[in-house]
Amino acid sequence: MPYTVVLRRPYVGRLLGGSLIGRLPAAMAALAIALTLRQVGADYATVGLVTGTFAVAQAIAGPLLGRCVDRLGQPKVLTASAIVATGGYAVLALAPHSTTLAFLGAIIAGAATPPLEPCLRALWPRLVEPRELESAYSLDAGAQELLFIAGPLAVTGIAAAGSPRAALWVSAILGLVGALVMSTSEPSRSWAPAVRTPHWLGALHSPALLLLILGLAGAGLAVGSFNVFSVAYADSHHIPGGAGTLLALNATGALVGAVCYGTYGARHWQAAPARKAALLAFGMAASYWLVALVPGPIGMAVVAVVTGVFFAPLLSVSFGMVGDLAPEGTVTEAFSWLVTLVGAGIAGGSAAGGSLLLHGGPTVAAAMGACGVTAGAALMLAGRRMFITSPAQA
Repeated sequence: MPYTVVLRRPYVGRLLGGSLIGRLPAAMAALAIALTLRQVGADYATVGLVTGTFAVAQAIAGPLLGRCVDRLGQPKVLTASAIVATGGYAVLALAPHSTTLAFLGAIIAGAATPPLEPCLRALWPRLVEPRELESAYSLDAGAQELLFIAGPLAVTGIAAAGSPRAALWVSAILGLVGALVMSTSEPSRSWAPAVRTPHWLGALHSPALLLLILGLAGAGLAVGSFNVFSVAYADSHHIPGGAGTLLALNATGALVGAVCYGTYGARHWQAAPARKAALLAFGMAASYWLVALVPGPIGMAVVAVVTGVFFAPLLSVSFGMVGDLAPEGTVTEAFSWLVTLVGAGIAGGSAAGGSLLLHGGPTVAAAMGACGVTAGAALMLAGRRMFITSPAQA
């Protein structure tokens, strides 16, 4: 099995494990912050603003930290950012009663989130053989889905056993431990930035890269719209476990897609990455148009799984394309922009989906998400020639 081969490579287990440990706080933060603020009596408006501030700070600072990694190397940036982020979580845990300090803590913790995700993806070509690279990216994408399942569950368990503040302290510790595990490894310490392309736009100096991540932002829009749609659907239909069940089914579908692509598609699907990305994006679009039909509970459960199936393989293919399309010396920043733009798409889809649910109903809200991923797929198809960067991809 390709995943077994990848995991047996030296340092892969340590780096993947350390990265996942360090990235878990990002999947815990929104719920942990919200529960902590509600525990001390904050209203929902404040809760929304503080958690939103965390996400915005994370999105803005991510590419800047990625650029720092490309200039200074991984250990310095990972260690320093993890220490600063720990301080931000500490402020949130110690002073949730103060709105000012809560905002300050959210800004610090979000902006200093260690760029473990882009750093690991920058290392994959050095950790595995070229023929194993797509399987490695697929493993990475599939493992990431586990974070979105484990993070909220961990917060819920910690809050039930102790308090929501304890979840913030755990987040602080996990982020620091994960960053240290990764930054002290030999591949991370020996990773040397390439000579940087002299342009103020950095990674975004590549039009093809910009087009690709804009297309992925469209996929993020669909994911974000489904997050809100699932809540409204569960309110009007009997779903055991409510919206959480639909989101868990979506994540399960993503895991299935990642495993299938990593074990079969990466080895046997002989097509150019640009063509794969466009086809997977259109497959994802088709699945989200099914959401707009608003089927009954059993049908929606099936659709929830199907909507996840295409997302992880799309990310797997895109990771490899980002590494190829990034200008010299900007690979970590390029992966950071991918994380930021997909995250921005998810946030935008959630916000727009909520408004459309209120004013247009579930079909309109779901159609908006489907339109987003369809537009992203069309961008990838239109830019297919731009994505061909080597004879191997032709």
